[in-house]
Amino acid sequence: MEQCICAIRRDDMENRIAALRKERRISQAELAEAVAVTRQTIISLESGRYNASLLLAHKIAKYFETTIEDIFLFEEEET
Repeated sequence: MEQCICAIRRDDMENRIAALRKERRISQAELAEAVAVTRQTIISLESGRYNASLLLAHKIAKYFETTIEDIFLFEEEET
């Protein structure tokens, strides 16, 4: 059985994927290949349409040699 490491639909998180990728002059296709997803997944993550699964977030953080918290900016709801 294949494991999904893609993305989930949510609106409470932003990310710095595009900024980090551009700083390092890495294409969306190169990043996608490095973390084993499609270029369309990277596009969706960068546009905020989807959030990464925990596994994918970990792979992206490891690729950029940083922490998940440095890439993915969570907004906590006030209760």
